[in-house]
Amino acid sequence: MGLPQMTRRAAESADAEKIALLVNAAFRPERFFIDADRTNPDKVLALLDQGKFLLAEESGKLVACVYLELRGERGYFGLLAVDPARQRTGIGLRLIEAAEDYCRASGCRFMDLTTVNLRKELSGYYRRRGYVENGTLPFPDDQHPPKMPCHLVKMSKPLA
Repeated sequence: MGLPQMTRRAAESADAEKIALLVNAAFRPERFFIDADRTNPDKVLALLDQGKFLLAEESGKLVACVYLELRGERGYFGLLAVDPARQRTGIGLRLIEAAEDYCRASGCRFMDLTTVNLRKELSGYYRRRGYVENGTLPFPDDQHPPKMPCHLVKMSKPLA
């Protein structure tokens, strides 16, 4: 029996609810420090006005997504989310590579991302993919207040 065919495509506004559900399921491990969903369809729609989501689907079912934004010579990706049942299968890595390829083809020389400092495993994951820490940012005011002190860690990688 063969594996289901994975397809990638850019999200449309009609995908906002599915994206929000996937992101919230994938970000459930953050519940130890923030007692709320990570996003909602309205926030997804607002992001679609600024950038784009790249979706990965298998047999028509959304299994992963990543948000991309072009910022001059810098690309940004965030909200990398993989269906919890499909995590640790390489889908996330393939989406990161697709995000980097898209930004490189769009003229970006660097790729940026942020992680929350309390999710220590994420910094290691991205370091193994060539990203280095290069600063911090305050935790965003537009998010539900965290239950403990935290901040964002900025990471970048050259796309040469």
